[in-house]
Parts: sequence; C-alpha cells; structure tokens
Amino acid sequence: EKRKEEVTVKTQLFRDLLKNRLIKDVRTAGLLIAVEFESFEINKKIIDQCIEHGLITDWFLFAPECMRIAPPLVITEDEIRKACKIILGACGD
Repeated sequence: EKRKEEVTVKTQLFRDLLKNRLIKDVRTAGLLIAVEFESFEINKKIIDQCIEHGLITDWFLFAPECMRIAPPLVITEDEIRKACKIILGACGD
C-alpha cells in the first residue's frame, strides 16, 4: 500500500513538471508514462537531445509521436526533477 502511494506521488510530480507548448498530452499507467508530441519528427529530436544529456528514453512502436518514460519504482523526487528538466530543456525551455 505504501509503495502504491509513492508511485502515485511520483507520477503526479512527472505530470506537474511536464508542461510545455510542445507537449500535447501526458498519459500514465503507474510510472509508465507517455509524453505525446505533434509528430514523430519532433519526438525523435527531443529524444536524441535527452539521450545526449544522459536521460535514457525512447518512443512507443505503436505510438511513435509519444516519448516513453519508464523509470524504476525507486526513482527519487530529485531524479524526477532532473529528468523533467532535461526533457523540458530539449523542448526549448
């Protein structure tokens, strides 16, 4: 039960931080997160920049316009903030 609450808090932190004009939607199932962009081309550019800055991410094969974020359940709030900062930086913020 405690783990479930922790996941809910961490998921909400991602949702709160991932706000940008390029981000169309953020969908979640626990800590499996899809960040939707306008197109695969935009998503790919952002993913490439994230990887250059040390954030390992990819897209969904069935939804290439969506970035996949699948962190371990033990991710810390500081790590979430750092990841979101890298993503938003790649979006031009």
